[in-house]
Amino acid sequence: MSRKLFRLAPLALAATAALLGFVTLAQASSHREAPFITTSPKVDGTDFYMFRSYEANRDGFVTILANYQPLQDAYGGPNYFQMDPNALYEIHIDNNGDAKEDLTFQFRFNTTLNNGGSGQTLTIGGQTVSTALTQGPGTISSIKDANLASAEQYTVTLVRGDRRGGTATAITNAANGSAVFDKPVDNIGPKSIPNYAAYAAQHVYNVNLPGCATPARMFVGQRQDAFAVNLGTIFDNVNVPLSAIINRANINAFPNTIGDKNVTTLALEVHKDCLKSSPTGDDVIGGWTTASLRQARLLNPSPASGYQASEKPGGAWVQVSRLGMPLVNELVIGLKDKDKFNASAPSGDAQFASYVTNPTYPQMLALVLNNGVGAPTNFPRTDLVTTFLTGIPGVNQPHNVVASEMLRLNTAIAPVPFAQQNRLGIVGSIRDGGTDFAGFPNGRRPKDDVVDVALVAVMGGLCIANGTTNAFGFGTACNPSAVPLGATSLELHDGVDQAVVPLLPGFPYLNTPISGSH
Repeated sequence: MSRKLFRLAPLALAATAALLGFVTLAQASSHREAPFITTSPKVDGTDFYMFRSYEANRDGFVTILANYQPLQDAYGGPNYFQMDPNALYEIHIDNNGDAKEDLTFQFRFNTTLNNGGSGQTLTIGGQTVSTALTQGPGTISSIKDANLASAEQYTVTLVRGDRRGGTATAITNAANGSAVFDKPVDNIGPKSIPNYAAYAAQHVYNVNLPGCATPARMFVGQRQDAFAVNLGTIFDNVNVPLSAIINRANINAFPNTIGDKNVTTLALEVHKDCLKSSPTGDDVIGGWTTASLRQARLLNPSPASGYQASEKPGGAWVQVSRLGMPLVNELVIGLKDKDKFNASAPSGDAQFASYVTNPTYPQMLALVLNNGVGAPTNFPRTDLVTTFLTGIPGVNQPHNVVASEMLRLNTAIAPVPFAQQNRLGIVGSIRDGGTDFAGFPNGRRPKDDVVDVALVAVMGGLCIANGTTNAFGFGTACNPSAVPLGATSLELHDGVDQAVVPLLPGFPYLNTPISGSH
């Protein structure tokens, strides 16, 4: 059933406060968020987006973007940032509210050396010798260009039901029926790839999904990181005075610390009816992304010639990365449980309940701002449980929901064109008197400034804006008297504007990656 929005304004405002109180300070999405994942950057999920497509004539579709491999320097050759062939990358969809996956898109990668396993070769002193670089001496312009030394390819399997025990079927190319897809090489630079945008666009595929009558679109490749944050300053105990981050004139005054970084994106665009349990089923879907490695591996001290031949993995898949809503593992889950959270599933989220009901970061933020004003005192944070773990009633809460952490989207809410999108999503529309209910926390679009919305919420700003205790069924959870910072909390921001990050007008939406040279 569709969720009606003409009575949404106060509910959405309070609910957004609840959500973002949970994600609290929200300063770095999911880059290097847990101890173990820092040792395995190829399987580190950085950002997860899910939104109704706002590209012209695609409004019946849902776009899903899962980013991996954080903080890629564009000049990071000669091997750049291939995906791990020994890993399993997955995007999960729950379409009935039970906190278990109903659809899983599984991505597997493989890189091979061209020219019979030799890569590029040159004749040196009468001998044929393999060269050291990713590309040959010429330019690259096509998918299977002869000047590429290696070929990175991938397959995608759609699993219905349990991710390990369900029915698995290959996703195929609508043009030729192939189940193997080519991934573009990273943006080496303009001398090697004169028109990277055109080269990468050749890797956008129309694909057939088993059980779905409408073809989907798919792209996997390097993109410019679309997340914007004043990262170093924030993690340095918010090394700016409070006055600098409550003045709206400073909303884009600080540098976007990761503005020169790339990521690797797994992008799908699927008709909304193919993600629901049935065309007439619940309009709300939940999504999250994971990565898994084999339980064991052997390292060969004398590897054979070939590509990445030093490792021999085996055993069951072990999940090592998890991401639904942004910022949870960095700033909500305690340090001792970060690896545990990355290995967990939404159905087991009750074990992390105390991090939701009694979040630490509001108090930490109050302490590091050092302005004599404390954090909100309305404990336990039942508003956060209601909103973040079950979805917002009337917005994106599914029927018969099981409390769990994931990104939830109401597929019945129409998309808003990019130019009309409010950078603060639902809360911005409420504050500004707008009608954009298609953004965060109802899903997440690339333009949505989750950092700024979270800063307002963590110090109780949305309770001040609401001004009414117990108006939305949250008890005292949105009580203005429990907000020591008062109306000042409404002005909080991190000094970096998410809305000015360059993006594409359509699929895959994230911008062409930064070039390795200029």
